[in-house]
Amino acid sequence: MKVEVNAANKTLAIKQEIIFVNQSDDTLNSIVLNDWNHAFSNKNTPLAKRFSDEFYRGFHLAKEEERGSTINLIINDATQQFLSWERTDNNPDYVVVKLKNSLLPNQKVALHLSYITKIPNEKFTKYGYTNNGSFNLKNWYLTPARYENHSFVKNSNNNLDDIANAVSDFEIDLKIPKTLDATSDLNSEKTTGNDDFLYYRLSGNNRTDFSLIIEPKSRFESYKNSSVEVLTDLKNNKLDNIQKAIVIDRIVNFAHNLIGKYPYDKIIVSQTDYEKNPFYGLNQLPSFLSPFPDEFIFEIKFLKTYLNEYLKKSLHLDPRKDNWIYDGIQVYAMMKYMDENHPKTKMMGSASNIRLLKSFNLTNIDFNGQYSYFYMLMARKNLDQALGDPKNTLVKFNEQIASKYRAGLSIRFLDDYLQNNAVPNSIKQFYEKNRTTQVSRSDFETIIKSNSNKDINWFFNTIINSRDIIDYKFSSVTKTKDSITFSVKNRTGAPIPIPIYGTKKGEIVFKQWLDIEECDSTFTIPRNNIDKIVLNLKNEVPEYNLRNNWKKLEGFFPNNRPVKFVFMKDLEDPYYNQVLYVPSIYYNLYDGITPGLRLHNKTILEKPFIFDVNPSYSTKSNNLSGSALFVVNQNFRKSNLYNARYSISGSYFHYAEDASYFRLNPAIQLRIREPNFRDNRKQLFLFRQVIVNKEKSALVIDNSPENYSVFNARYINTKTEVTNHFNFTTDLQISGKFGKITGEIEYRKLFEDNRQINLRFYAGSFLYNKTQSDFFSFALDRPTDYLFDYNYFGRSESTGLFSQQYVIAEGGFKSKIATPFANRWITSFNASYSIWNWIEVYGDVGFIKNKDVKQRFVYDSGIRLNLVTDYFELYFPVYSNNGWEISQDNYNEKIRFIVTFSPKTLINLFNRKWF
Repeated sequence: MKVEVNAANKTLAIKQEIIFVNQSDDTLNSIVLNDWNHAFSNKNTPLAKRFSDEFYRGFHLAKEEERGSTINLIINDATQQFLSWERTDNNPDYVVVKLKNSLLPNQKVALHLSYITKIPNEKFTKYGYTNNGSFNLKNWYLTPARYENHSFVKNSNNNLDDIANAVSDFEIDLKIPKTLDATSDLNSEKTTGNDDFLYYRLSGNNRTDFSLIIEPKSRFESYKNSSVEVLTDLKNNKLDNIQKAIVIDRIVNFAHNLIGKYPYDKIIVSQTDYEKNPFYGLNQLPSFLSPFPDEFIFEIKFLKTYLNEYLKKSLHLDPRKDNWIYDGIQVYAMMKYMDENHPKTKMMGSASNIRLLKSFNLTNIDFNGQYSYFYMLMARKNLDQALGDPKNTLVKFNEQIASKYRAGLSIRFLDDYLQNNAVPNSIKQFYEKNRTTQVSRSDFETIIKSNSNKDINWFFNTIINSRDIIDYKFSSVTKTKDSITFSVKNRTGAPIPIPIYGTKKGEIVFKQWLDIEECDSTFTIPRNNIDKIVLNLKNEVPEYNLRNNWKKLEGFFPNNRPVKFVFMKDLEDPYYNQVLYVPSIYYNLYDGITPGLRLHNKTILEKPFIFDVNPSYSTKSNNLSGSALFVVNQNFRKSNLYNARYSISGSYFHYAEDASYFRLNPAIQLRIREPNFRDNRKQLFLFRQVIVNKEKSALVIDNSPENYSVFNARYINTKTEVTNHFNFTTDLQISGKFGKITGEIEYRKLFEDNRQINLRFYAGSFLYNKTQSDFFSFALDRPTDYLFDYNYFGRSESTGLFSQQYVIAEGGFKSKIATPFANRWITSFNASYSIWNWIEVYGDVGFIKNKDVKQRFVYDSGIRLNLVTDYFELYFPVYSNNGWEISQDNYNEKIRFIVTFSPKTLINLFNRKWF
């Protein structure tokens, strides 16, 4: 390639020759060239849709000049004849070149290309041009795609850094302005011309990718040992170069000895690469918290990034299809490195030495212990995915964290089971084979099996290629003075071996692996003063549930767990019944500020049984209040119905100054998802009985019953992303004096000009209505909330600030119309459209029908300030059935607001991109 950089226009002018050798046994009539830079060309590419799926708005809202593309592409053959090529709208990030003549095996063909690469802004993926004039280049040139199994690998850019390029030799002439400097892991020769440019000659053989960073002044420092030259700009201003050199040399030699010699002379370990794939845990800690020494933080960052670059640059797999091998070797190597160099380091570093924190399981877990918890976080949510699934099918949390960690845990598990260095030797052999041929997962499997004298088909069939969970427990244990007899039950049927330990005062007395065929047998072992037997003590097996893995052999109760009170939050401790306590505070107009003490068992991992009790004290009414919740969760692993939740909840608060209410709510909730976990469509069925007992209020005259019970069945179907949101809800309510059915459709669309429209249609009708008041009627602007679902601060207020709280429900009107209720039927249509940033115009129209009265047409309109959707919004009425509201008296009393003080609501806005 001859490449000329235009720093002002953020473009590269490229003239390129590709000499393609057909190394397959097939006759080729076309060649596929990866052109991933063109994935940034518009808002409808697979990359743009991926951003939308993960709720990243930046790409959709970006200016046209911030996007990347490949333009003016011309392809000729060796005789300078034009070759036809095509790229489709669905797959704009690869080009299919039609050959004039068929290319037979072992023949070669020359392609001459001319094109301009427009580099995207780095804010989308961390690669591209920066505001300080730098270029961190990634996938910026056209190159042949990987060929295997009789076809080219046609992968679109999904921001996963998993481009499948053919192994190639590179020769590049690079021309850049003298004001810039270039850094690459290719062999580099730099010359200065008589003009205002620098010239680089870059070359490298047997590669699928390389790094190229162009910046005003290179920030990269060079560290060289006998294996490789490391170029890094990894940030850590508190370490000097000697300290960094010691760490880098130790890690380079460790990888060399464990995996094999890096095949190239140079490797780049950049801050950008680390930020793209950080070490989750360290990167979440605020800077003022320093539980780890500066040298350790630099070490673990460098270790993770170095291993990632080391494997991705030199191991020539299909990184989308076989990504678990990259992740597995990387995390396995990280765990071995920690075992060898920092065996006593805890997950929370020096925080584990703080006396106040010693009771937290979170601070007692070894550094390597955190990997299994991140995996179990998704497994307990029933959102884990098979390790062998293609990378682009994984939800983000699995792709970035859980599946990576489980892959490393699984390889470590196999290593511990096989012993005799079977796994490390297999990794070395696989890496060595990779130097001479293109490899795949079948090669890795073949090599591991050849180094084992045990049948390990279960490892690939169950651990890698399925999402079966592993869960063993003791089914019976008996003891005598001299022996212990026990049997182990495989609760899930996954055919996996499991280790059993015997301990005495926490020290390991013996360890034995139970093979698959032994797991449902009965064993007798010598007593040897053992006081506890434990399955999977060191969590070698990535197991779903560790709470049923042990039996005490002393004491009256063989498996009693002491109750352990923990402040705020903690990780699950299998040896205790944890009760977490945290101060709580609640507010409504009638109870006032309501402090309480919340007691629950919700650790970071989901549990099959949850309790959450929150007794509190109402400072305004001077009595006890609060709420309680009890939940049983049931997961279904092999159906679209993936979770059933059985619950009963109760709450006791005031609904008026002089009256309280008690609400009891038994419920069943069924959740359904699509077979494709990345599909954002979710469905929910809810069946509940809402039982309400109310004290009579002398201050609130609404003729509402004091005691009532309503059966409620609800179905919700929703699919949401940045550019589109759709929600459909139906609701049935049956009570002694009324029955009603409703339907609601919501639609939101973000257009390419960055305008947004929100549409909502609501319709409801009574099946029968024997009530004498409007307490159960359809509300046009403010539901009475007889089911106590909404977090009203002043639910009985008809005037004043608290009456202006708005809830998007039922009629959805913002203006207070003279006829606010309907006791027969209602239809309404709500719409809003953005005119500038978070400023929108809204309008509502509808019909309401009351008994013995002709239906009435109602409407309103105004301005909406959509500051944080569902969290903080303001509505300013302008014109309605009431006339020009903006010119009427007491306009400030007409303004409506949405304010949500629930942290869960705001957290969900940020968490949705991960799950």
